[in-house]
Amino acid sequence: MRDLLPPAVAVAVAGTADWTGELLPAELACLGERAVESRRRDFTAGRVCARRALAALGVPPVAVPSATDRAPVWPAGIVGAITHTRGYCAAAAARSGEIRAVGLDAEQHKELAPGVRRLICLPAEEAILAQLPAGTSWPAVIFSAKETVYKIWHPLVGTWLDFHDAHLELDPEAGTFTARIAPARVAAAPIADPPTVIHGRFAVEPALIRTAAALAAG
Repeated sequence: MRDLLPPAVAVAVAGTADWTGELLPAELACLGERAVESRRRDFTAGRVCARRALAALGVPPVAVPSATDRAPVWPAGIVGAITHTRGYCAAAAARSGEIRAVGLDAEQHKELAPGVRRLICLPAEEAILAQLPAGTSWPAVIFSAKETVYKIWHPLVGTWLDFHDAHLELDPEAGTFTARIAPARVAAAPIADPPTVIHGRFAVEPALIRTAAALAAG
């Protein structure tokens, strides 16, 4: 993810040992004793990476527990995000005085079923995807980018954002995306200055799609 985010954002990607690393008591309490092995490994790698990203900012080791919606709870003055998919996990963190919000997401590079595509892609997005270069699952890129957009929107605004509430434009050559939030969602936001346009980057690899975005503070 380092290649997709600005220097002010610290990034950590899981290594082999991180999936079975140590959790702090507050994190273990969020995980619960009945968590299946895959959930335990993903959660562990995410928290190990989160602490490594925080350390890069000079923050001493601290728990990163979960809120009721499973979103990570970062220390005061820090914004961040965590993502995990099969075989890959990463975390990003930044000081809120420099970065207002950060989002990142990783997905398997695979084709999406027609029903899933309809839930994710707007008709206008589908029309554009048909014109993009072959060899990439562009609906999966859209899915990942919208996950990144949600991870920026929700911590700032505190409300849900549906897949159809963001219109995505992709630039395959530059590896960038632009998300425009639906005016109705912006108007209904309970804060004075919700993000209306979010610019991000994406990378497509044979087995993995990565997306990330950051909003500068101020």
